[in-house]
Amino acid sequence: MAEWEKAVDFLTATGQTCTDTRQEFILLSDVLGVSMLVETVNSDEGGTESTVLGPFHMTESPVRALGADIDLVGGGEPCVVSGRVLSADGTPLPGALLDVWQADGNGFYDVQQPEVQPAGNGRGLFTADDEGRFWFRTCVPSPYPIPTDGPVGKLLRATGRHPYRPAHIHFIATADGHEPVTTHLFVAGSDYLDSDAVFAVKRSLVQDFTPTDDPSLAREFAVPNPFRHARFDLVLNPVDS
Repeated sequence: MAEWEKAVDFLTATGQTCTDTRQEFILLSDVLGVSMLVETVNSDEGGTESTVLGPFHMTESPVRALGADIDLVGGGEPCVVSGRVLSADGTPLPGALLDVWQADGNGFYDVQQPEVQPAGNGRGLFTADDEGRFWFRTCVPSPYPIPTDGPVGKLLRATGRHPYRPAHIHFIATADGHEPVTTHLFVAGSDYLDSDAVFAVKRSLVQDFTPTDDPSLAREFAVPNPFRHARFDLVLNPVDS
């Protein structure tokens, strides 16, 4: 009976911690591995592998033009992320939508620091061009701890687990006639790739953020030289596949 009451108290506290900008139940699902289990059971072969949505997709990403900078506060190492959105047979998907969000260079999302970061920092909604291409500017993400000031943090401490996530950028890619995919782009060489607190790392999603010293390319992307460049294609399965 005491254990049941403790469990009910824990779940009650988890619910009471949720706000318009914080989803403690999603965080709980993530650290228990339930989110990744659901993703794995429901994923289709052939496309980009999916990962967890995470607790910070809590606000609408601002519409941005291709090439825009989603890092509105600066301070991190500048980088460019570029790639294509493709169908499973390699056909480009013009007009595909990419919802992108990430933490700032210090490991915080905009909704965690409304007094420091402007709303929409680290977020963007991009439309791929006629050849399915996309590109945007940002800062190289860094590893960071998930919030530990609530019930989920108590759970991690009680079980002797660390709260850290490897460096990553979130993506949701959608296109007409295709299944959407929710995924991450992980930074190769990041700490915690082998011990992600939410079990979301898949090797196919780990990509190099290549150091690039090319003044002409830097001018083309409108970033300081040198910079980092990550290339990441997203492959969507047709609805009837």
